[in-house]
Amino acid sequence: MEYSLRQGDNSDPWVWCRVLLIISTVLMAFTIYAVFLWVPTEVNLGVSQRIFYVHVPLAWLGMLSIVIVAVCAFVYLVTGNSKWDSMAYVSAELGVIFASLILVTGVIWAKGDLGWWWTWDAKLTTTLVLWFIYVSYLMIRSYAPRGSQGARFSAVVALFGAIDAPIIYMATVWWRTAHPELNAGPLAEDNDAIGSGKIYAVLLLSVISFTFLYVYLLVERYSFRRAEESIDELHHAIG
Repeated sequence: MEYSLRQGDNSDPWVWCRVLLIISTVLMAFTIYAVFLWVPTEVNLGVSQRIFYVHVPLAWLGMLSIVIVAVCAFVYLVTGNSKWDSMAYVSAELGVIFASLILVTGVIWAKGDLGWWWTWDAKLTTTLVLWFIYVSYLMIRSYAPRGSQGARFSAVVALFGAIDAPIIYMATVWWRTAHPELNAGPLAEDNDAIGSGKIYAVLLLSVISFTFLYVYLLVERYSFRRAEESIDELHHAIG
């Protein structure tokens, strides 16, 4: 039976979880020190600018999550292998958390910098759309009939939802927004727009730290998800 074959799924991930947890903890410790004690305070924005070192990595992970969901959903539709569906589901769970944090840190930063909590800015709006995409995906999984039907329906949502990631990234190029110009990533127009070398170095460290944290959470949650599915299948087989 399938649940018996999955018993081996959880051995190696537990080892990787421990390694990733140690790496993430060390990197986060360095990041916290760098953000609050090493990098200089930005002249114009003051202390509130330090949320920048959290907001940008969260934005990166929010967009990365939907891409992972879409890729895994596509592979699941092609192969029918439930492991890919499990990975898509777990990435969507993390994605909705990171998308929520993007919005929260974004409005806090906007209040300190621009004086308002919310405006229908293109980047804010497309990020809110991303949050609704994650919620829609998870709601379909919760309320759709048990089995592959719900997985297929949600996979279609993920494939269309992934289109939002490049739209969020390019929003400041395509529309006039209150956000700063595109100054990070492969299409950045001004490599010096971020600021001093220390600011750029801490931002890079923060992105790496949060990425390792994301990978740890993904592997950890995936292991639990596969165990939950095995128990669920065993329960239905006995029942």
